[in-house]
Amino acid sequence: MPELTIRPGHPDFLDLPWDQPLEDWDSPRLVDLPRGISRHVVRFVSYRQGIYAVKQLPEPAALRDYGALRTLEDRDGPAVTAVGYVTGRNPDRTAETAAALVTRYLDYAFSYRELLQGTGFGVHRTQLLDAFASLLVELHLAGCFWGDCSLSNTLYRWDADGLEPRMVDAETATIHDDLSDGRREEDLDIMVENVAGGMGDIAAERGVDLDQADLELGLDIARRYRGLWDELGAVWVVSSNEQYKIAERIARINDLGFNVDDLTVASADGKLALNVRVGGRSFHANRLKELTGLDAGERQASTILDDLYYYTAKYATDTPATVAAIRWRVDAFEPALQRLRSIPDVNDPVQAYCDLLNHRFNLSVEAQHDVGTDAAFEDWLSKGRPGYEPA
Repeated sequence: MPELTIRPGHPDFLDLPWDQPLEDWDSPRLVDLPRGISRHVVRFVSYRQGIYAVKQLPEPAALRDYGALRTLEDRDGPAVTAVGYVTGRNPDRTAETAAALVTRYLDYAFSYRELLQGTGFGVHRTQLLDAFASLLVELHLAGCFWGDCSLSNTLYRWDADGLEPRMVDAETATIHDDLSDGRREEDLDIMVENVAGGMGDIAAERGVDLDQADLELGLDIARRYRGLWDELGAVWVVSSNEQYKIAERIARINDLGFNVDDLTVASADGKLALNVRVGGRSFHANRLKELTGLDAGERQASTILDDLYYYTAKYATDTPATVAAIRWRVDAFEPALQRLRSIPDVNDPVQAYCDLLNHRFNLSVEAQHDVGTDAAFEDWLSKGRPGYEPA
């Protein structure tokens, strides 16, 4: 008999046909949603509490996957949320169908193949490279050796003018207190090979010569990764009378979206050596949550915070920050979101709001004065909502 282990706060999933292979499921709970390429069968099911992904795989792999995702969640790592697992399925069939992993579906997510233009990523290449490099940095900071880094083991969603990536396949991952430089480089080597293979497969599928495939993509990701890792991990040495540079160093890391967990300052010979231990990439998201209660991606949160500060400077200069945040949400944010929700193909109103803010900024620069949100909204609609790409 199947045995279900499910975390509190989610459905019990007992109404699903666990004694059948996932490919044979015929349940009213099933929904069709975007997915990455997977060596395992994946189905999506809908409940009142939300949408969940169910992945069929051997029992040892399911337990490893679940354990790695739970540990990453505890460490604020960039991965999907593990909800539970099922064992003891199909005992008379193959080991491949013996277990299943249940994760929370990532809203507005899509696979990397939905960004493809021709044999590569076109205008989205830089966004993808930066996002994937940042994903690997975050995972390695959390002590995660992935072991199977690839674009297809990741889901993406729009995050203001960038992409927010999440690991979705952790069955090869191992979590450590700290990750050695050798293990990090090994992960990068695996990533470069997997990405080149994936781009070669895409070229073959489209009948294109291998020479035209974007085979350098993984190498470019590795270069960006090393630049970001060095930026975050560098030890700064400043004069003892330049203590203000400590705040500058922290602000630079926060601007990149990363939290600072610890700062060690060593003094010798009139110099200060600053060594920072960096945490997850959620600085602006945490600040937005603290001020307004809103959940958003890191880059979305940075954009929305700028709008909050803009509103405060214009309408609430002498108001406490928490009160100004409430007024902004009531007067500016919620009315705009309501208008955006009324547009039929806007399925991610928070992302659309970020695109609207970017459009307002561009119009204001062009006009050399603040055009205001209402005028920007009408212009944004009349021009076909530039910047917004539905998930």
